Amino acid sequence: MANEKQMQLALQMVSGYGAEFSAWRMPGTDPAAYTNMDSYVERAKLAEKGKFQMIFIADTPALTNDLGPQTPMAPMDPMLALMAVARETKHIGLVATLSTTFNYPYNIARQFKALDVISHGRAGWNAVTTSDPLAAANFGQQLANRKERYDMAHESIQIVQALWGSWGVDAWTLDVEGGQFADMDKIQPINLEGQYYASRGPLPIPPSEQGQPVVFQAGGGEQGLELAGRYASGVYANPYDIAAAREHRQALRHSAARFGRSPDDIKMFAGFMFSLGSTEEEALERRRQLMRFNPEEIPSRVRYLGSMVGLPLSVNAVDIDQPLPADWLKNAYANPRDPRSPRALELLTKGLSIRDVLAHGVINYHPVVAGTPVQVADFLEEWFVAGACDGFSVVPDISDDGVAAFVDLVVPILQGRGLYHREYEGKTLREHLGVPYQYGRLAY
Repeated sequence: MANEKQMQLALQMVSGYGAEFSAWRMPGTDPAAYTNMDSYVERAKLAEKGKFQMIFIADTPALTNDLGPQTPMAPMDPMLALMAVARETKHIGLVATLSTTFNYPYNIARQFKALDVISHGRAGWNAVTTSDPLAAANFGQQLANRKERYDMAHESIQIVQALWGSWGVDAWTLDVEGGQFADMDKIQPINLEGQYYASRGPLPIPPSEQGQPVVFQAGGGEQGLELAGRYASGVYANPYDIAAAREHRQALRHSAARFGRSPDDIKMFAGFMFSLGSTEEEALERRRQLMRFNPEEIPSRVRYLGSMVGLPLSVNAVDIDQPLPADWLKNAYANPRDPRSPRALELLTKGLSIRDVLAHGVINYHPVVAGTPVQVADFLEEWFVAGACDGFSVVPDISDDGVAAFVDLVVPILQGRGLYHREYEGKTLREHLGVPYQYGRLAY
């Protein structure tokens, strides 16, 4: 029997390769996928086959990692990547990050509403502040403090939404005989001015089938909760355990209610990474292979693991291909400042080698499951049934075969358990999410 509530899935598109920066070197992977838009389209079509609610592209407007051994963290341009996908898909939602700190609201409004109309109501904007000084330098600016960045974000979102609604719902008359293309009385300036941003408007783009793009949010802390509670219909979060995830989701729901919205109108997607194999050992070997591409990173990873469990681990002090000696383990503890530490300690205590503990992804920025399709499905079910999230932002280790494997092997298990839908229930992103139609700025 199907569950009354079903999880939602977003496929996180990184830079064409997957979650791991060394994935570009795996056999069968196109090493030039970064510039190959066909690969983005192919992954999106696979996700659409799997009835994913959306694809999601994160972004930072700066180069923040070493492109010697690693691939970039984001596509060349998220909006252009989504445009390529929009023309080759029919159902899946299209969500991208665009900074409220380093973009003018009019440009944001124009790009996303155009994508929304072109895709027939499938666009979403992940509205985030940017705290990277490298990004600030790219725009010739000094980095504003956190409070200012969130004040800017509030202004940006309100102006963007007002611009989205500045073309009246029934303003586009297309009266060929009467000679009236549109009713200008229903296309009006917004004349909004804040401390940081201003815009006259109007935006000359009519509404889409869902009205306007869906707003997402990914920031943390009290400011992030307020921003999400006021404006967002979806939130990308990075909890490491069920308790923290449930707490964050409840805080988001309370924030939405505080601003007069239904708590059900905000959906939390927990970040999740996976490596699939026919056995757990096969999945782990996949991750060991990725680690072998960058042996120079192993010493720092071992030291970091040591800091997570309170031990002075190093490649010179212990054999990383053997279980941790008992006299070391008796002094180990989970570092309370790192929420990933309990998982690391658990695996070490089970007798796994240090290399295999690292292969399990204990220092990754999302929870990682390296295992069989059933093990991956079990993890997702446990979190979802526990109320830890409304769905997941799924990040494959290697996009080349990871997306197809998830769609072909994990999705049917979730569907068979009644945890995930078999068909799209609607045509727009709002319908996929189960959130209300909106056009223009909400009044508070």
